[in-house]
Amino acid sequence: MLSTPARIVVSLCMAIGLVILYVPLALIVLNSFNSSRTFSFPPPGFTLEWWVDAFHSRGAADALATSVIAGLCAAAIALVLGTMAAFAVQRFRFFGRQSINFLVVLPITLPGIITGIALASTFTALGPLGVTLGMATVIIGHATFCIVIVYNNVQARLRRMGTSLEEASGDLGGSGWQTFLWVTLPQVRGALAAGVLLAFALSFDEIVVTTFTAGPAVQTLPIWIFQNLFRPNQAPVVNVVAAVLTILAIIPVWISQRLAGDSVTSRV
Repeated sequence: MLSTPARIVVSLCMAIGLVILYVPLALIVLNSFNSSRTFSFPPPGFTLEWWVDAFHSRGAADALATSVIAGLCAAAIALVLGTMAAFAVQRFRFFGRQSINFLVVLPITLPGIITGIALASTFTALGPLGVTLGMATVIIGHATFCIVIVYNNVQARLRRMGTSLEEASGDLGGSGWQTFLWVTLPQVRGALAAGVLLAFALSFDEIVVTTFTAGPAVQTLPIWIFQNLFRPNQAPVVNVVAAVLTILAIIPVWISQRLAGDSVTSRV
């Protein structure tokens, strides 16, 4: 148990950390209603004009659609490959198992610019084979680090649940697929859903890797925001888009936490 002074210090540090994290986000939402184009503070007035402009912005809408498509595809690839890798590493013993575990996790630890340069160099080298930068290369680039999110979630769940129920299913005559569908899958589906949601969220706001893999024809929402941020006529609209994304980003994280928490509770 912490002493009273220690609890006060810990609470103070936590409060400072929350202020540092969330006050800037609150200012983004506040500035989306700021009547001043220069975002003077305190706001001289409040308006919904920028929200109307953002709603009618074709560029923002197209970039949003691109980000959603890329995020869904990258999350789908991550779901399949990350789940398979997690089952292989956690349920089987083979030579090089720890090396595979290291190689799967490595992309999320590398700086985004290193991953982006490596992918861009690879796609350039594959140019004679008809590979060009576009939506497909963006999806592949995002999938490289999204796989780790699903992999870590599924592997952690498999490690906690053990193998006793699966072994019991096999002893009762269940085939491999029957055991997976009726025993294993219900226990890991929360981790799968949480991993997919977090992978989508990570892909949706990725900008560094996207910059190196998108090419001139593909523009995701983070790239659109960055390109229009310093344009005086677009800055208020960018602020509205950022405010909406800030609010929407809460949804997948909250759902993934609820899914993970409910799954853990159901086993207790």
